[in-house]
Amino acid sequence: MLEIESPAELGEWRREERRQGRTIGFVPTMGYLHEGHLALVDAARTRADRVVMSIFVNPLQFGPSEDLSRYPRDLPRDRALAAGRGVDLLFVPTAETMYPPGFGTRVVPGPAAERWEGAFRPGHFAGVLTVVAKLCHLVTPDVVCFGQKDMQQAMLVRQMLRDLDWPLELVVVPTVREPDGLALSSRNAYLDPPARTAALALSRALARASAAWRSGVVDSGEIEVAMRQVLEVSAGVSVDYIAVTSPNDLTPVTRADAGSVVVIAARVGGIRLIDNIILAPGIGSCSAT
Repeated sequence: MLEIESPAELGEWRREERRQGRTIGFVPTMGYLHEGHLALVDAARTRADRVVMSIFVNPLQFGPSEDLSRYPRDLPRDRALAAGRGVDLLFVPTAETMYPPGFGTRVVPGPAAERWEGAFRPGHFAGVLTVVAKLCHLVTPDVVCFGQKDMQQAMLVRQMLRDLDWPLELVVVPTVREPDGLALSSRNAYLDPPARTAALALSRALARASAAWRSGVVDSGEIEVAMRQVLEVSAGVSVDYIAVTSPNDLTPVTRADAGSVVVIAARVGGIRLIDNIILAPGIGSCSAT
C-alpha cells in the first residue's frame, strides 16, 4: 500500500492510473477504522480497479463545543487495517494542506441539511460537503462509498453530486453491527461498559419499529411511540430525535412504507450516537451486518 500526504503526489499517482486505463474507488474516512469502514473498502473493490482511502479528521464539520481534539486517532493501527484489506493508496493530508491560509470557500447545502443532524449540529453538513468535494476533486474517483449509518450525510452528498452534475457514482453500504446489534462507530470508543450496554437501546428501538411495521402498523406516530417505549426504560439514554422519514430526502412521513427510513439520535453516557434502519419485509432486527 502506498501512503501519500501531498495532493501533488496524489495527482501524479492518479494520472498514471488513468493512463493505464484503471478505474478508482474512493472511501473517505476520519480514521479510527472499524469493520464498517472496511466494508466500504470491499464495496469499492468490487466496483473499481484501485481503491483509495483518505484519513482526515475534518475540523470544518465539528462545532465549537464538539469533540475535535479528543476524536479517536490511531494512524499506525489504521494503516495496518487498510493495508490488510487491500487499500492501494492511503491519502493522509494535514489540516494545513487541506485548508491553507486564506481558505474561505464552503459548499452550502440546501434545506434538507437543516433537519435531524443539521438541527443539532449547525454548520456540520457544510463542513462535510466541503471536505467531500475537495477530496473527490483530488482523487477524481469513478465511485465513492459511504455507510448507511450516516444516512443523512450520504443523502446530502448524493444531492451535491446530482446538483453539480458530477459524473461520480455514490454507493451506500449497509450498516455493519456488532453481534448484539450496536452499529459500529468510531465514537463507540468513548463508551464505558455501562454506556455500551445502554447504547443497545438504539438498535432495540429500531428493531421494535421494524417489527411493528411488519406486523401491519403503518402509522408513523404509532411506530415512534413503540420506539420511545423501548428507550424510556433504558437508563442513561437521552433522545435527540426519532422519526419515520422519506428515503428520498429524509422528510418526516405520516405513513411508513417499504423503503421508509427510521432515524434515531440519542446521547448515551454523554456520547452522541446515531442509527437508522430501512423498512423492508423480512427484516426484523438490527443484529445482522
